[in-house]
Amino acid sequence: MTQTSKPIGIGIIGCGKISQAYFNGAKTFASLKIIACADLNHEVAQAQAQANECEALSVDALLAHPDIQLVINLTIPAAHAAVSKQVLQAGKHVYCEKPLTVELEAAREELALAESNGLLVGCAPDTFFGAGIQTAREIVDSGAIGTITSGTAFMLSPGPESWHPNPGFFYLIGGGPVLDMAPYYLTALVNLIGPVKSVSAVTRKAHESRVATSKIRNGEILPVEVNTHASGTLEFHSGAIITAVFSFDVIAADHSPIQLYGSKGSVKVPDPNTFAGPVERFIAGEEPRGWKSVEISRPYIENMRSIGVADMANAILDQRPHRASGALACHVLEVMHAFDLSSESGRSVEIQSKPDRPVALPSSLKEGELD
Repeated sequence: MTQTSKPIGIGIIGCGKISQAYFNGAKTFASLKIIACADLNHEVAQAQAQANECEALSVDALLAHPDIQLVINLTIPAAHAAVSKQVLQAGKHVYCEKPLTVELEAAREELALAESNGLLVGCAPDTFFGAGIQTAREIVDSGAIGTITSGTAFMLSPGPESWHPNPGFFYLIGGGPVLDMAPYYLTALVNLIGPVKSVSAVTRKAHESRVATSKIRNGEILPVEVNTHASGTLEFHSGAIITAVFSFDVIAADHSPIQLYGSKGSVKVPDPNTFAGPVERFIAGEEPRGWKSVEISRPYIENMRSIGVADMANAILDQRPHRASGALACHVLEVMHAFDLSSESGRSVEIQSKPDRPVALPSSLKEGELD
């Protein structure tokens, strides 16, 4: 953000649990000023507004507010496309929680609408801005582990029904382990090694229904509409081949979230749903032999939702590309849809989109800085 620029006025639509993380993170960045929030339940919006010293408005009033330039869309995934379209039609930039939309064609239409109106689209996840993944990115970019040839990405869990207060939607159209959790892993991988070229996958669901065991929903039967286990091979334009598995059907497992294997060594990348480490590396010929922990000296170790919004605001102010872009999110969505498409067709699916790899954050940053 330039020293003479005023902050970007922000509105938030959707005041559920994740919204507080955005309110908290926004306080770190001088380029952001949250002016108002809105929710279908106005009482919820009022509570968040009071807690965070902003104004509670209706959606229409928020979109008409002259001081709001950028809207954060924190609605449920099924509503992402409609709400983001409404924001763009109101002449405001939009930043959306993941996934960008549920349907791929809706995402493409959204990007086209934004471009035709001279507006920007941004999208979570922004955890790849975090100290952990940026440290891993620095190792990859330095050439210390050579050319990345292969790797793994695993998100293996028994599903959210044992702890989530409302787990049913995870198993309905728009949910599942791929649309819900793969955005973190795929976005991190694109940040680390560039865009995906093709996907070959097999997907299944283990059960036609699940039984909730969380305190609030204990005993409730949850219909399963989506595949709950997806195993794929991703070919990247860089030449790397990554094995990726996303599952709600695994009781217990012990794999690193992401590992990258290069011609000179390997790196263990931290959980891409977090901002911190640990990061470990193994370099051939380095003594003593073995995995070594890498010191993480960068900022953004804590949960910093809104960092992608801040980067987008800085991009608007400084007229530069933003990192957590709509093009990146649309690419990730296309890759996610390719899992089921490949499984159903029995063939490899070529990915049509090819976004630029996000620019790495400078290693010298201090908290609150992005460039």
